[in-house]
Amino acid sequence: MEAYQLEMMPGMTLKLKGKITDDSDGFVINLGHSPKDIVLHFNPRFEEDVIVCNSQVCGKWQKEYRDDHLCFEPGDEIKLLVTFDEDEFQVKLPDGYQVTFPNRESCCHISYCCVKGGFSLTAFKLE
Repeated sequence: MEAYQLEMMPGMTLKLKGKITDDSDGFVINLGHSPKDIVLHFNPRFEEDVIVCNSQVCGKWQKEYRDDHLCFEPGDEIKLLVTFDEDEFQVKLPDGYQVTFPNRESCCHISYCCVKGGFSLTAFKLE
């Protein structure tokens, strides 16, 4: 799923619901301005048992942040809440744990969203 006309501003939350495919080795949620200008790259990797967050500027990846709190697995139905603030992003996981990643580029508007990999999206809501 790719959306290019998203109107996400600081203070807003993106709610994503779906099922992780049974054979998934991971999935990706990207938020930003384009596929090469990403302010939040959220990437659970099941083979490594880690969540990787990063940003991409002009097609170049920045320094990775890794969080080993992976509370879901292939086959699970999950809901993720991504809150966008002026200083950071908070991704609330199904068990209530929150992954925090800085808004490195001081982004004030997100127009692009992409969900890909082993995640079958069933609901997408911006509030």
